[in-house]
Amino acid sequence: MIHAELLKRLLPPVAYDSNAPLLAAELDAEGAALDAAQFAAELILTEADPRTTYEILADWERVCGLPGDCALLAGIDFTFEQRRAAIITKLTERGGQSRAYFIALAARLGFTVTITEFHEWSVNDDVEALLEGAEWNFAWQINAPLNTVIDWTVESDVEMPFAVWGNALLECAITEDKPAHTVALFAYS
Repeated sequence: MIHAELLKRLLPPVAYDSNAPLLAAELDAEGAALDAAQFAAELILTEADPRTTYEILADWERVCGLPGDCALLAGIDFTFEQRRAAIITKLTERGGQSRAYFIALAARLGFTVTITEFHEWSVNDDVEALLEGAEWNFAWQINAPLNTVIDWTVESDVEMPFAVWGNALLECAITEDKPAHTVALFAYS
């Protein structure tokens, strides 16, 4: 029931005629304001959850410090779904330096990757192993498809294309989260 009708019911039945033109117009205006306030309050429940936010997505990004510096420098134009996924990732990630952490990070962003770790060559290595120096102890390689396709879903924004190609988001996320003393290499096949 709209608030204007509720306000009319609150009037004393004998003292006021709720159908009088001026009073009815006043109650309709105040009822519309209350309807708008209730709608805004209900919208807050949706917007308070980053998984369902739409109107205040930019505020969520500001709170989370997104998009990150590398995304801004690279000029990456994220889709609505990628922006929302980045917020959720930022709020829920616990961090880590393991292969599993970075594979899961890539998966949350829609990428399927494997990771190759390198190490300094030693006499215990196979004779066909590369002769890598000590600096290779701090290098690791992210292996991903050349053209990762992120498909449109029913939760996608109406402005999102049916598919998006590219790995810029993957490189950005890995580069921002990798341990500072390491070098992340990207290999596409």
